[in-house]
Amino acid sequence: MKSVIIHLAFATMIGILSGCSSTPGDKWQGYTDKGQASYYANKHQNRKTASGERYQHQLKTAAHREIPFGSEVKVTNLENGKAVVVRINDRGPFIRGRIIDLSKSAFKSIGKTSEGLLDVKIEVIKVPLRD
Repeated sequence: MKSVIIHLAFATMIGILSGCSSTPGDKWQGYTDKGQASYYANKHQNRKTASGERYQHQLKTAAHREIPFGSEVKVTNLENGKAVVVRINDRGPFIRGRIIDLSKSAFKSIGKTSEGLLDVKIEVIKVPLRD
């Protein structure tokens, strides 16, 4: 009888734990938003980002206030339909209406830097296993 109780307890525990199998990043998978995108000024070149990496204009990276570091985000210019995939490695932007700060090369691939800001849609397409 004692072994039956132990087996039932073990089975119950497995059932409970399997219900908790989602990872924190799951809530971000497929997340979308619309707003404005800006880009990093030249003065940020080689400065450390919030993730500890150094910012490089030529890399397709971006800053978002909450999306986990390492996530891949598709950014689409709503005016011309051009899109770029960036990796989140910094925090920001902290200006109302702006939802993402793009590296200069990422911004240039979907719009002109002379525009300063772009109306965009963002979509999280890949979240790293860690959050």
